[in-house]
Amino acid sequence: MSSLCTLLGYTRQAYYSQQQYLQLHNYKDDLLIQQVHKHRQLQPRLGTRKLLVLLQEFIDRHQFKIGRDALFDLLRDHGLLVRKRKRKARTTFSNHSYRKYPNLIRKHQPVGPNLLWVSDITYIELRVDFAYLSLVTDAYSRKIVGYSLNETLCADGSIRALEMAYSTAKDLTSLIHHSDRGIQYCCYAYVDLLEKNGVKISMTENGDPLENAIAERVNGILKDELLQEQYSDFASAVRSIDSAIQIYNSLRPHSSCQMLTPNQAHQKAERLKRTWKNYYKKKEVDMS
Repeated sequence: MSSLCTLLGYTRQAYYSQQQYLQLHNYKDDLLIQQVHKHRQLQPRLGTRKLLVLLQEFIDRHQFKIGRDALFDLLRDHGLLVRKRKRKARTTFSNHSYRKYPNLIRKHQPVGPNLLWVSDITYIELRVDFAYLSLVTDAYSRKIVGYSLNETLCADGSIRALEMAYSTAKDLTSLIHHSDRGIQYCCYAYVDLLEKNGVKISMTENGDPLENAIAERVNGILKDELLQEQYSDFASAVRSIDSAIQIYNSLRPHSSCQMLTPNQAHQKAERLKRTWKNYYKKKEVDMS
């Protein structure tokens, strides 16, 4: 070994120090990967930035040094980066004769829970068909306050989701309900349920996904991170969605809520510091 080190221009001490460094480096990586697998048991498609937040206590306790880019590299080396899924199936049909309401939230930022709810429908793929998941999300906390999986696109699923949201809300006096202009949200039964509780009605106007960006984002998180691409039957999809929404509300940190979980953010009394971009302002600037 001494002859080899001399030939390569290294001392034996430098060689053994390098070997020790590599062993410690590999050991650190193995521990981090074990923790990643642990978190992804419940959140199998959790992204790298959220993982770094959840791993921070473990990293500090073991005095590791790893940042966002290094964690991306580590996950890439182990084939653990999450790829986006392709979407299909249309859920919004706005070519109907029901009344459509104006958009009330273009520059609106809620300062507490139960001031703005956003609703949307997304499809869930079954082995031989689709099911349709209706969601009601609190825009302040990002908490899913109501949901229902339905076998058809009729308004029943959206109504059940709204009724679930009502069942846990304490004060609706200043609430705005925002949605797209789909027939499920414009039909008499749904509008009556909103008006009966004194809720202001707001809807998208131009078919731009950014007009209901929070609802679209929540849909994406559930489907990209917490739900399977396909389910064998409706019953198994219902069970999985129940579990996924509990995990989403209670365990997943949100960058737009100071890295709090939705349940934690929903209990906050003070105004949350927001980090998202104002897309409407950007769009207005670009058009000027």
